[in-house]
Amino acid sequence: MTRLFGIIYALVGPTVAGVLIIVALTMNMYDMKTMIYAAIVGFVAALPVAWVVAGKINDA
Repeated sequence: MTRLFGIIYALVGPTVAGVLIIVALTMNMYDMKTMIYAAIVGFVAALPVAWVVAGKINDA
């Protein structure tokens, strides 16, 4: 499951981080600090998402 989690996280992490960066840009927050925080929050938020998806794929 750990290997599957790593593969899924490699796909989900940048996707969620990118979405949050686009949200920040849409709200006219163009400073670098906000972009870095959005990316960090995106990568951290992707951890449980990848874990749940890997668990569901592993059970199937």
